[in-house]
Order: sequence, then C-alpha cells, then structure tokens
Amino acid sequence: MTDINYRTINVEGVKVFYREAGSPGAAKLLLLHGFPSSSHMFRDLIPLLADRYHIIAPDLPGFGQSDAPKGSNTFDSIAETIDRFTEIVGFDRYAVYVFDYGAPTGFRLAVKHPERITAIISQNGNAYEEGLGDEWSPIQAYWRDASEENRNALKAAFTPEATAWQYTHGVPDISKVSPDGYSLDSLYLARPGAERVQLDLFGDYKSNVALYPTFQAYFRTHKPRLLAVWGKHDPFFVPPGAEAYRRDIPEAIVKFLDTGHFALETHAAEIAAEIRAFLG
Repeated sequence: MTDINYRTINVEGVKVFYREAGSPGAAKLLLLHGFPSSSHMFRDLIPLLADRYHIIAPDLPGFGQSDAPKGSNTFDSIAETIDRFTEIVGFDRYAVYVFDYGAPTGFRLAVKHPERITAIISQNGNAYEEGLGDEWSPIQAYWRDASEENRNALKAAFTPEATAWQYTHGVPDISKVSPDGYSLDSLYLARPGAERVQLDLFGDYKSNVALYPTFQAYFRTHKPRLLAVWGKHDPFFVPPGAEAYRRDIPEAIVKFLDTGHFALETHAAEIAAEIRAFLG
C-alpha cells in the first residue's frame, strides 16, 4: 500500500492543498492538473509511481481545496503561487507532469527557472496553436469580444452534464470511467464564487496562447527531455499539438492512447509505465 499524505500550506496568503507520496530523497515529480479538476485526478497515478519518485500534486489556486488566486484570477497569478509553493516544499529540481491548465502553469515555471526542470511529461497539455480543437470556438469568441453575452454563453461549460462529457467524450467504453472524478468536479464548480474564477480564467487563457512562442523558444533553447502522452480523441487539445513538440525538441517522445481528454481515467497504468520508462 502507498502512503499518501494530504497537506495544506499557506503560500503568501493563499491556502494551497496538496497530495504527497514517496520518499523525500527520491527524484522529484510535480503533477499539475487542469480544468475543472483538482489533484484528485492523480488518485490512480500516484500509487503507481510513488515507489520510485517523490511526488507532490497541488490543487491549483481556485480549484479543489485550494484558495482562489490572490488578487486577479489569471494564469500569471496561479503560476506565481505554484512557483513559490515549489520553493516552500523543497522542490528545487523536478520533473513536471502537465495536463490542460497545468501546461501553461508548468511552462511558465520552466521559462522562469529552466535549471529546475529535469523533464516534462505533457498529457494533453498544449503549447501550439494547431493543438487547439474546435471546442475552443466559444472561448475564442469571448477573447475577441468580451461582452456580457459572450461571457454568459460560457456558463454552459459548468453544468454537471458538460463536465461528465469532458470525461467521457472519445472514450470507447465509458463504463471504464468512474463517476467520482466528474461528480467531485461538479461539486467544486457549484461553490459560491467558483463560476467567476473559472470565467475569468476562460478569458485569460488567451494570455497562454500569446505565450506559446515563448514556450516554444524555451523548448528550442533548452531541449528539455519531453514525453507527450496524449488521449487522441481529445476535442480540446488535438493530436497535432502533441506532434508539434518534435518541431522544437526533435528527441521528444510522442505516444497516443485510444481515449479522450482525461486519459488517466482509463489509462493510468499505461501512462505510469510510459513515465517509468521515460524517467528511468
């Protein structure tokens, strides 16, 4: 059995909840989740890796059990908090697993501190415009025109049905998808203030797209070891986004899985095996 500890620390006024497992003396692995989830999405992966790595998985500010970002609800604010969080917990050099919103968070850390990043695992974590699927159209409309009408149109993404769809779309056998993940996400999304935080982040995601050239320059300059392991039926971050990593990191390893956006729900064992082979 794997011991997983559930902790909370104060990061300059922001309460950050996180899961921790493995030996503190082992190689470090930081797990960064996406929308609308929390570190709960790593519940199956952590026990498969904790014998070899010291793992920490925080709830990003505004998600799960963590406080909302301090000040504005932006990806810059989230990244600043997680950057300080890694310093407080002693993650001075680490591999980072990025998914969805975890990608622009983790890549900001890599650009700021390239010497700290030992490797990158990107599971449907995008850094290229060709990786943006058609499901981004309503959000892109809001970027072009931040009207109240366009903002309100995005609220449909917060319904329990929409959240369940994110988990099950593209999965050949949805009986393999536990309802625990999307049910918990729906509970968190229904909390007072959560809608405002998430709408703000939908609007601010355009800042991530604007930083794609900066992220790509980091890849070209520093050539980090990179594994892209991708649910190939993801409607949000499509396969060309995974393949694009090889343009800047020719040695990048790209693997596709027969599943959707939340690939860990159906392929945790396969992803863990790829990570173990990749990191060694």
